[in-house]
Amino acid sequence: MRVISADGAQLGIMSSRDAQLMARDAGLDLVEISPNANPPVVKIIDWGKYQYQKMKEQARAKKNAKSSELKQIRLGLKIGENDLNIKCRKILELLDDGDRVKVMIIFRGREMAHKEIGTELMNRIMEKLGQEVVIDGKSQMSGRNLTFMVRKK
Repeated sequence: MRVISADGAQLGIMSSRDAQLMARDAGLDLVEISPNANPPVVKIIDWGKYQYQKMKEQARAKKNAKSSELKQIRLGLKIGENDLNIKCRKILELLDDGDRVKVMIIFRGREMAHKEIGTELMNRIMEKLGQEVVIDGKSQMSGRNLTFMVRKK
């Protein structure tokens, strides 16, 4: 097997017994790096330190990774124009952060008899959000709520 030292220098091809003796003399572990190579490649390293570095590297990668979340904005049918502008601005901020947004229009009491007002409100929201935002899927009525998902193009 081909043996690599702890500092990365190639020690050459030797038997597994000789490689194990070298690792034991150095107070380190013998780890098989590439078993499919011809001859197999092993490295003399400190296994605990190696595992610790791998764990830290994975934690760093996980911290830097940004996952797309689903955020939710709720609003009623009787929302004022300025409040609607504020909600639309918040939706755009969430979309810029890379999240998808679920917009929920809530119907209260007798408003359920006028579902077309909810559709008009949905169209106004999409008009305010602009061309770079699209509805993901189709809008649906579930109970007393009209919901639709928006995302960046």
